[in-house]
Amino acid sequence: MTETFTGSFTQQEPIPDEAIEAALAVLRHGRLHRYNVTPGELGETALLEQEFAAQMGAKYCLAVSSGGYALATALRAVGVQPGDPVLTNAFTLAPVPGSIASVGAKPVFVGVTEGLVIDLDDLEVKLDQARVLMLSHMRGHLCDMDRLMQLCDAAGVTVIEDCAHTMGAAWRGQLSGRQGAIGCYSCQTYKHVNSGEGGLLITDDEELAAKATMLSGSYMLYERHLAAPGPEVFERIKYTTPNVSGRMDNLRAAILRPQLRDLDRQVARWNERYAEIEKGLRGTPGLTIVERPEGETYVGSSIQFLLLDWSSERIAEVIRRCATRGVELKWFGGAEPTGFTSRYDSWRYADSAPLPASDRVLAGIMDMRVPLTFSMDDCRLIARIIRAEVGAVYQS
Repeated sequence: MTETFTGSFTQQEPIPDEAIEAALAVLRHGRLHRYNVTPGELGETALLEQEFAAQMGAKYCLAVSSGGYALATALRAVGVQPGDPVLTNAFTLAPVPGSIASVGAKPVFVGVTEGLVIDLDDLEVKLDQARVLMLSHMRGHLCDMDRLMQLCDAAGVTVIEDCAHTMGAAWRGQLSGRQGAIGCYSCQTYKHVNSGEGGLLITDDEELAAKATMLSGSYMLYERHLAAPGPEVFERIKYTTPNVSGRMDNLRAAILRPQLRDLDRQVARWNERYAEIEKGLRGTPGLTIVERPEGETYVGSSIQFLLLDWSSERIAEVIRRCATRGVELKWFGGAEPTGFTSRYDSWRYADSAPLPASDRVLAGIMDMRVPLTFSMDDCRLIARIIRAEVGAVYQS
């Protein structure tokens, strides 16, 4: 009998009981707005910022409405103006170039390697074209951050890290988001902590932190932040920094605080599942495993493999055959955007020069979520199904 997977690739684990109780407490007192606190009360959002800053070893943290909003806020805070070029990955998700376009700037795309990280040789060639790099750690893959920061520092290029898929990851022991000037994180349902939507921004730069706080819509209530610079920093920038409201509320912050305390355990559980699927896929004819570099501590909340140099028809057949058996694979090589998958040349609001070497990689990227609702038996079954269907199409 042909094996079939009957689980869900989009079903998350329940919100922890501690988080539910914290949310109920906020609902009962009704003070959902982050600045609606009683005298002496420390609001949930301010406490979340304080705790995440400490967890990440950062001086300052700001909680906002989404990861995409965090990215756009970071761009504004570092002074990106309409018309400015901003370097970014050719392999990323649409909110990354979208955040650049949202401030009127122009994405300049940098290639991707078979390791699914930014092509540092291509970056080195393009560093003279912009003064900011929005580095996307797409699908949790970390490049050689030592070389990247050496290149950018030497060229005077400011790095903003998109850590939507790397909360809890590290490069040579340094947490993702701590190398650049600003690190931005997502708390959307399919990321590593779940508040439906939400974002976090960290930095050690007091002026960037103050500007981001004002941009988020603090209405001169910045003294109610616990992970912000002192009032003298806000005095320097408060009259010249616009309000582009995008605050996080106390309800979402209450849900997030217990989840962040449990992040290390959750990361270990993701990586157990990732390793089991990867083990099951190794040696599959025609399938290339994306090898993780020695310096990377990753979070396996999704897994990617390559069907390099396959025709689009044969890739579509693999996707169809796996779907028939209950396994949902996503493909970044399609000519048209589908769901969250898209290519740099899909974003037609941004000019893009051809990237032939990257196009070859993008044409072969297969992507699959690894939710924590999967059991280890589920992971083994899913790997067997992918292995069988890739092998069957490859040998046909």
